[in-house]
Amino acid sequence: MIFSKPWSDEAHPIRMDELQNSFLLLSRTPAVLDAFLRGLPDAWLRQNEGENTMSCFDVVGHLIHGEKTNWMPRLRTILESGETKPLPAFDRWGHVRECEGRTMEELLDEFARLRRGNLDDLRLLHLRKEDLALCGHHPALGRITLGQLLATWTAHDLTHLHQLSRILAHSLRDDVGPFLNFLGVLQCNGHSSS
Repeated sequence: MIFSKPWSDEAHPIRMDELQNSFLLLSRTPAVLDAFLRGLPDAWLRQNEGENTMSCFDVVGHLIHGEKTNWMPRLRTILESGETKPLPAFDRWGHVRECEGRTMEELLDEFARLRRGNLDDLRLLHLRKEDLALCGHHPALGRITLGQLLATWTAHDLTHLHQLSRILAHSLRDDVGPFLNFLGVLQCNGHSSS
């Protein structure tokens, strides 16, 4: 896969105030998901936007998988090994098998528990400004900083919150009639493959 590089090769470490803001947002995501999704009809939660797209159920499963295998494991790899050991690969669809037969309520509860634990672990690391410039080797992107990883964790949450709105709105596409052109959520085709 070829990746374009719209960023500079010069690392731009996240500032400490940005890290605090990221922490605040990351800590709120489970409650936002819970308020948004808990109690909605299962059929609505399992619809998607078409072939090879995620449902709301998939998105929450994907976020759980990320809590287990992406953010903190990669952060620890950077802290412990720098660029000498590649960051663990991430399977975008790794959640599918482990979410079979589960309810949205179970997934929301698990995500909240995992996120709380990861943020507790992150807090205990007492990261300093200089830690944010530490580099690791991403399997597809090459050199990344710990600060970039933390900023991406936050932007990843926001991407999926946006995606959830889009997925839920998708079923209303044919019902809104002439209002379609005024509803941005129904005009958006997505921005991410993860």
